[in-house]
Parts: sequence; structure tokens; C-alpha cells
Amino acid sequence: MPHTKTKTAAMDEPRHEREGEHVVTAEHKGSPVAVAIGQSFSGGQYTLPPLPYAYEALEPHIDAETMRLHHDKHHKAYVDNWNKTNQALAELRKAGGEIDQAKLNGLQEDLTFNASGHILHSVFWATMGPRAGGDPIGPLDDVITKTFGAFVAIKAHFAKAAMGVKGSGWAILAYEPVGDALVILQVRNHDLQGIWGSDPLLPLDVWEHAYYLKYKNARADYVAAWWNTVNWQAVGDTYIATLRMYGRK
Repeated sequence: MPHTKTKTAAMDEPRHEREGEHVVTAEHKGSPVAVAIGQSFSGGQYTLPPLPYAYEALEPHIDAETMRLHHDKHHKAYVDNWNKTNQALAELRKAGGEIDQAKLNGLQEDLTFNASGHILHSVFWATMGPRAGGDPIGPLDDVITKTFGAFVAIKAHFAKAAMGVKGSGWAILAYEPVGDALVILQVRNHDLQGIWGSDPLLPLDVWEHAYYLKYKNARADYVAAWWNTVNWQAVGDTYIATLRMYGRK
């Protein structure tokens, strides 16, 4: 029997962004990921992009309280700490004399940790949505089939990568530009076990703060539920934009 693609509401409905508690359409500003990245830096400082939907929009898969804490507290902490780290590095350079090696080492670790946390979360929010899920569409679906054989195969690989993260981290479907290929990454924390130059297309946060309130220690249940929130239109738009950036389309 031929496989039929499942079309989701998130592919057809206008995309939105939050400004405080006000929700406005954002179609004229580009794809959700482009919007989120554009909102992640302003006036010389890194900034927290608003959620592109209400806190409760991903229920029953991800609860409103988790979304509120995850976005408003955890993500904001990475933003604030990136700004603080940049300031501390600037002060260390201006101090004169020989740079303190121990201080520098600590700040360099803080830089990659918080910067990666901010960027991954910004993409994470933008690649989810209400009444989403289903299967990939368009050119992204074609390359997934070419690379992994079938969507069911990539789901199995991705889920195992997410489940296998030791402690805190991410599973990420990324574009690797040297080989013009899709890869699945199993990232520890936010910044370990990545590939230089790769672009995150679909990140899944498996830090406990992303799911513990609802799923407790049942990470597998969270991963299974998360697929129902994936906005494949947003992921596909990001894939096409990434290809264009590298002159591949």
C-alpha cells in the first residue's frame, strides 16, 4: 500500500509570534526560525525571542507550566549569561597585563555553553507548533528518504539518539554543508559532540527541565509525544534557506 503523507494544520495556518501576551501574525517576516533568530539579538545584546504561540498551545504533548518555566526561566538564563560572559571577557581583555588563564578558561566554557543554549532553544521553539506533527513535506521529505531510506527509519534513529543522551543534551537533525547531507547529532549539554559548520534544522531538548513536570523520568514518552508538535513546514523552510545560503539551491 502506498504511503500517504499526513498534512497538518500547522502547515496551513498563519504563523504567529508573541509580543508579551499579544499574539500577531508573522507570515510577512519569513519562516518561524528566521523570525526567532532575528529576535534573538537586538541593540548589541542577545535577547529572548517570544514564543510563537501560547504557553498551552502544545498541550497535551507539552504542558503550559513546562513551557512557561522552560522559556521564561531556563532559556532566559542562557541569554543573560551569554551577555554577562561577553562583558566579562571584554573586562578581562581590558584589565591589562597577562590574561588570567583560569578565568579565561572558565569564561570560554561559559561562552560556548550559553551561546549554544540560546541558539538551540530559539530554533527549538520555532520548529514546534499546535496541531502539527505528521510527516515531512517537499524537498526535505525527498532528502530524508534519500538519506535514511524512509521517515520511519529517521524517527527510529533520532529517537534512539535522544534516549541515549547521557544526562542532559539534545538530539538534532542538522544540515552538514561539506557533504551536502543531513546528519543526526547526539549533543551533550548544548555544545559538545557537534559538527563544526552544521546547521540545526530540528533540535529536541532532552534536558530534564524540558519534560520532567509532565513525564517525570519517562523520557521515551516525552520523545514520542514531541513528534506531534513538529512543524514540518518550518523545518522544511529552514532546510531550503540553508541550502540557498551555501549556494546549493
